[in-house]
Order: sequence, then C-alpha cells, then structure tokens
Amino acid sequence: MDRRTFFKFTALLGSVPLLNRVVYSAPLKIGFGDIKKETPIAVVYHCDFPQEARFETMLTNIGNHLSVYDNDPFKIKIVVVAHGPGVKFFLKDLSGSPWENEPINLSEFERRERDLTLYGVEYYICNITLGRLKLNPEKLYDFTKIVPSGVGAIGELQAKGFGYIKVQ
Repeated sequence: MDRRTFFKFTALLGSVPLLNRVVYSAPLKIGFGDIKKETPIAVVYHCDFPQEARFETMLTNIGNHLSVYDNDPFKIKIVVVAHGPGVKFFLKDLSGSPWENEPINLSEFERRERDLTLYGVEYYICNITLGRLKLNPEKLYDFTKIVPSGVGAIGELQAKGFGYIKVQ
C-alpha cells in the first residue's frame, strides 16, 4: 500500500460517524511544543473572519495549493488556524454561539474540511476564543485540534518555518 492510499484509508476509517461518537468526545488539545515542520513546504492559513464567501475561497485556495504538490502530504503541510469569528466554521451547530441565527451551511463546510484532511490538512482552534465565547469544545468537529492561543499558534508556526497566508 502506498502512502497516499494509507492516508486516505486512515482518514476514511476515522470518518465513520459511529466510530467518531465512540472514540471522540472532544478534539485533541495540543501544546506549542507539539507543532513541528516535517515537510519541505509548510503553510499556515489564518482564519479570523466571519464571511462565508471568504471562507469558501480559503478552502478552494487550499485545494489548489495542495494540487500543485500532487496532493502529497509528504511534500506540503497545510494548517488552518481559526480564532475569533473564524471558529464558527468548525462548529457542528451554532446554537449557543454568537452566530446561532446565521443561516450557514455547516454540513457543506464540514464535508470540504474533512475532505482536505485526507491530504494532511490540520485545523487548529483557539482555546482562548472557546473560553471567551463559552463554547463547548465538544461542539467542534472531531478532526480539529485545540491550541492554547490562535495568534500564538500562528507565531509558533511562522517561527518554525511555516509560510503565512490570509485570504482577503
């Protein structure tokens, strides 16, 4: 089995809804020491904005970015860091959040985000934002990871050689 097939199989296995309910209760919390640059090219996409169209553009850009490197997670590593209003795109539902009355198609965003995880894309969510907005971490998708601070994670990633991209 080649590496790409292995990653696809592993991601598909982890996406089985029944297994997700049993295995995951809340996303994994990671520290800055867990962040490493392990590929020749590594990029962080900064997501601190509330606009759906802008978020859709970011996901499209990430897909295009991966395609330049043959969608090979051994050639490129992409991390999305979300804080502030950018966190809403990673919630299973918006009830109890500042965005609960917004008509966002969360299931479509989840599908696109999860598809990108097949190619090694990771999503880091700011713990400070979760605390300030009193958001339950269990409302986050199971493929996200919680970092102590969104802006702190961006700084760590840049210090470790990740390029910085923010969709305008």
